Amino acid sequence: MIIDKKLKGLVIKKFNEFFLVAIMQHENFEFKKKFLCKIRKSVNFRNQFVFVGDEVIIDQIDLKNKRAIIESLVKRTNLLERPSVANISNIYVICSVEEPKLNLSQVNKFLISAEQMGVEVSLVLTKCDLITEQKRIFLIDKFQKWGYQAITLDLNNLDNFKKFLDLLKEKKCSIFTGPSGVGKTTLLNRIIPNLNNTTSPVSSKIKRGKNTTRNVELFSLSSKSFIVDSPGFNMQALEIGIRELPNLYPEIYQQVVNQGVKCKFRNCTHVDDDGCNLNKDFERYGFYKEMIESSKSHCCLIQGD
Repeated sequence: MIIDKKLKGLVIKKFNEFFLVAIMQHENFEFKKKFLCKIRKSVNFRNQFVFVGDEVIIDQIDLKNKRAIIESLVKRTNLLERPSVANISNIYVICSVEEPKLNLSQVNKFLISAEQMGVEVSLVLTKCDLITEQKRIFLIDKFQKWGYQAITLDLNNLDNFKKFLDLLKEKKCSIFTGPSGVGKTTLLNRIIPNLNNTTSPVSSKIKRGKNTTRNVELFSLSSKSFIVDSPGFNMQALEIGIRELPNLYPEIYQQVVNQGVKCKFRNCTHVDDDGCNLNKDFERYGFYKEMIESSKSHCCLIQGD
């Protein structure tokens, strides 16, 4: 039976030329109705492709065979290129405190790369059972000065995990990023029932894990929240403009926007500029200055590892 009606759907999986689309137009949307779709060839997407996370309009809906045609693409808010996921609302930077050991320079790069997406960025510290309570509190205080309320997880502590899961259910579409071996796949396996992604042990030689996830897919956490299961999402090299960089550091953004700190020149880089009034007494200023100076000589590339 083919119904003569157009419906809005969400692309939750993509494989070859097919798309798995979940219908969004009912109150308790939890991927209850899914259709295998192809794109109408006559549709002009203005050279755009359809990705996981895109909202689309489908028609020629075959209820019996669960097939439909994607007629048009709803305007997206953002697009992550690798892995290709649209309409992300939250990025969680996942880093372990031990095994592999926390690398502050690496954490900084992941945070800056995530901030460039223009969405809400959070920091999650895993394997906290491997450090003392005193060290955990020290790290929370450190990252609070960076501008982040660090979420600390020990997967043996069910209360902390439940609080984190409840937090995820308040977000529209979340994705995890971070270095290899920090527990992203393990965490996803706990969050998504029956996911059972393969995990790899941390190499004893290089103290890093291997990426094991293969396909990009959206999973429902509640009627209005989703999480991306992504293939070893590890922030790719990004070019960051010298004028954009100050906005990606909460320590600088807070001073300029919230506290009204003004420098002599509007395009001040906050390094050696004449009339700079920024308070440079914050821990990450060394990282920031290094990135600015790198940008002045060539394009500033932010590497995930």
